[in-house]
Amino acid sequence: MSTSESTPSLHFIQTIIEEDRAKGKHEGRVQTRFPPEPNGYLHIGHAKSICLNFGLAQQYGGKCNLRFDDTNPVKEDIEYIRSIEEDVAWLGFQWDGLYYASDYFEQLYEWALQLIKAGKAYVCDLDADAVREHRGTLTAPGKISPYRERTVEENLDLFDRMRRGEFPDGSRTLRARVDVPPYPPMGHPNLNMRDPVMYRILHATHPHAGDKWCIYPMYDWAHGQSDSIEKITHSICTLEFENHRPLYDWYLDQLGIFHPQQIEFARLNLSYTVMSKRKLLELVREKYVQGWDDPRMPTICGLRRRGYTPESIRKFCERIGVSKFNGTIEMSWLEDSLREDLNKRALRVMAVLKPLKVVIENYPEGQVEELEAVNNPEDATAGTRKVPFTRELFIEQDDFREDPPRDFFRLAPGREVRLRWGYFLKCNSVIKNERGEVVELRCTYDPTTRGGNAPDGRKVKGTIHWVSASHALDAEVRLYDHLFLKANPEEVPEGQSYHVNLNPNSLVVLKGCKLEPGLASATSGNRYQFERQGYFCADAVDSKPGALVFNRTVSLRDTWAKIEKAQQQPGKKKG
Repeated sequence: MSTSESTPSLHFIQTIIEEDRAKGKHEGRVQTRFPPEPNGYLHIGHAKSICLNFGLAQQYGGKCNLRFDDTNPVKEDIEYIRSIEEDVAWLGFQWDGLYYASDYFEQLYEWALQLIKAGKAYVCDLDADAVREHRGTLTAPGKISPYRERTVEENLDLFDRMRRGEFPDGSRTLRARVDVPPYPPMGHPNLNMRDPVMYRILHATHPHAGDKWCIYPMYDWAHGQSDSIEKITHSICTLEFENHRPLYDWYLDQLGIFHPQQIEFARLNLSYTVMSKRKLLELVREKYVQGWDDPRMPTICGLRRRGYTPESIRKFCERIGVSKFNGTIEMSWLEDSLREDLNKRALRVMAVLKPLKVVIENYPEGQVEELEAVNNPEDATAGTRKVPFTRELFIEQDDFREDPPRDFFRLAPGREVRLRWGYFLKCNSVIKNERGEVVELRCTYDPTTRGGNAPDGRKVKGTIHWVSASHALDAEVRLYDHLFLKANPEEVPEGQSYHVNLNPNSLVVLKGCKLEPGLASATSGNRYQFERQGYFCADAVDSKPGALVFNRTVSLRDTWAKIEKAQQQPGKKKG
């Protein structure tokens, strides 16, 4: 192993922390936080932030809080709060403190009074559209509000009356009075510094604070001060907050309170999906998916229901690293992290998704053998299991070709294959229905080949899986694929939305699948490799004893599927 493999290099946030500790900054203390807004379910992008914040705290012997930045009661819900707690815990992290920005509303209000008294904040009567218009653009300065020069006494009186509920929603705001020489008022090149709104009037019940407040702080006002209250040392945010950092610093400097350092990193963008909370909510509300936990969704609860493990997601987040440059990560990176994890832990079982009946004509009727099967060749401690073998079996329809192409090594008329953990099997005849479809195979087996080897040394090229027809469990199997057809769902013709790129085959439901009997008690916490099919788990919502439903978590690499696809393309030579 090379030195670079054994001692991975530090990413830029670790370098900052290392330098801070070396200088004795904050007495070497590291305090981080994960601060979600409870206005939706967490997705894989949040998982990167969770792993980063909690991971840094663990690495440096520090602490990490879970804080809900709950400043907008109209969009927030207790359902989201509980789901966030569940997701963080499921990923394997335990917060050192559980806080709400709304718990700090009284202190934030007092600090707002401090800025008013210092001439750094004023009550503005412009409505939201007028505030936006007065803000200016990236190329033109804004206009000063006609209410910017109100006296301290008038501002204090109006702000108090705002709190007491005397004014209707949207009629007044409290704005910061930002003067940063050499820029003129409302002329700062950063639009966030042009007298930003600190409070708006909103008569709404808050999911945590109830009806105590009718004025609510804006995120930029609440966030930095909440960090300060919690003595956060390194406030780690995604890159879209980089332009907000001057305002973050300005508020803290004006108040003269503990000043955390805000550090921005690139958010996670993943191919074949969307990561916008607004778009995810739209997919749910317009029923393009079956809920936040739909296994096609990039939400953590969706990934959990699909069968992802917390270990695989943590490994994925570790592999993609931390940088300051935005980019898109291929979905295959996430899937490969999962395959690697499940390959070590998932029990192997046999399941036939598209059954084709096989009758072994020279096998005794009524006889049942128990064949020994290895549970996981990657884990010797997983042991073995017994699978029943009988005269009538089910195999996959795709494992038989009446007229096989050159590179097809599975079952065909007159051809012999190996049954997994069982015997050599030879197809002698084919039975079809009135539509000419193959519905049954008549075969013979070689009783001397139990275990998969022939005493005479003859070889077969194909090995197929099977289940005993009389012992098989019926199940519904859901095959999940990418939610979108294009790696970038936003790549659409002008005038169209990302909806046109939704994959109509992102979910294929198979009924009447046949599973080996040991899966009767499968739960969502168990992951299995259906041999030669992929990794699956019982659905946490719909699967019940006697009515099993399995989700495909991720497929296996299928060389034959690639061959067939290539053969179907024009100009390709067929075998």
